[in-house]
Amino acid sequence: MTFLKRIMLSCLVAMTASVLFFALPGWADDKDSENDQPDVVKRIQTSTDVLNEIMGAPDKAIPEKVLSDARCIAVVPSMVKIAVGFGGNHGKGIATCRTDHGWSAPAPIAMTGGSFGLQIGGQAVDVVMLVMNEKGMNSLLSSKFKLGGDASAAAGPIGRDAGADTDWKMKAEVLTYSRARGVFAGVDLNGSSITQDKDETRILYGKMEPFKDLLYGDVPAPKSSHEFLQTLAKYAPNAPSPKQSSLAPGQASAPTGTSDNK
Repeated sequence: MTFLKRIMLSCLVAMTASVLFFALPGWADDKDSENDQPDVVKRIQTSTDVLNEIMGAPDKAIPEKVLSDARCIAVVPSMVKIAVGFGGNHGKGIATCRTDHGWSAPAPIAMTGGSFGLQIGGQAVDVVMLVMNEKGMNSLLSSKFKLGGDASAAAGPIGRDAGADTDWKMKAEVLTYSRARGVFAGVDLNGSSITQDKDETRILYGKMEPFKDLLYGDVPAPKSSHEFLQTLAKYAPNAPSPKQSSLAPGQASAPTGTSDNK
């Protein structure tokens, strides 16, 4: 090898080493930033995946008619059994409601109690709840309520044609679903309690935000929730908000805060 070639090879090696030296820390920082995300942010991302996977199979998904009539939607990914016997189930998720400006900023929630089949192999399940009317929404807005007690709940219909059967409109304020081992179905969640997760609310918004302010759209949605809200809007386009639809004919609605991208 000539002297000139050795010089060129040395320069090439040095340049490659320099590129790797500066690139690897950046790659590591990206990975660290993903790992450093708060659990509530990861849970919002997981909830987005749950919606996409459930709605990706129309014949086994939530009927569009049912979804379009929902006032509020809650997703609890990976509900797990934490103790033996009744009342040992626990999970965290997010809830959002329709407003005049689209779906509201997500409100972190905690769900405990109930049995709903988690004993089968002890596996985690994804839970989806649809609040279907004003009474159910009022129960949710109380920031603490029990399914089957404060609000009636029933297993929701499944499949493309199930929405044509209007019996579900008469059954309950809340329709409930679960997915385990890839199987999605309506499920009885009676006995489960839903509360606002105040600790995760502070983490997500930097301070405590009242449950009603979040779900009425009076608080801007954080950037980390935009993909979730856009995904939900794709499957359930906006309709008149509960505030507006509950007003008497001809009565104007008061302006609400926005949860649009900010």
